[in-house]
Amino acid sequence: MTTPRGFRDRSDDSLFTLLGDIPELVRNLVVAELNAAKAWAGRTAKSAGIGAGWFVGALFVLFWSVPVLGTFVIAGLSSWWPVWLSALAVFVVMLVITGILALLGIMRFRRIGKDENPAQSVAKDVKGVRDELDL
Repeated sequence: MTTPRGFRDRSDDSLFTLLGDIPELVRNLVVAELNAAKAWAGRTAKSAGIGAGWFVGALFVLFWSVPVLGTFVIAGLSSWWPVWLSALAVFVVMLVITGILALLGIMRFRRIGKDENPAQSVAKDVKGVRDELDL
């Protein structure tokens, strides 16, 4: 006899029959969970790929927006100065900004060498314990 949901009525089965079905039920459960995990990983990877594509598109547009902004600033400054002086001023400002950003990057990389790495910390702690115990 089956239930409305299509499952077999197991109320008349013996205890040994039910216990004998446990390995198959566990196997089916594990297979179903693995299939669900594979489907989730596939959906997540697809969404991540599409999202990465949108970010690449945004970066492409941003890449070409920077020269447009520079042209806009040069055109605006050329209403007061000659075009060549406007372009030179924008170029010098960009060089100054580049230099500042490079110095900030160099300072950050120098800070990496000053930090103690976790392996050195553990070695120092072990050495301290060894010295305390006179080993």
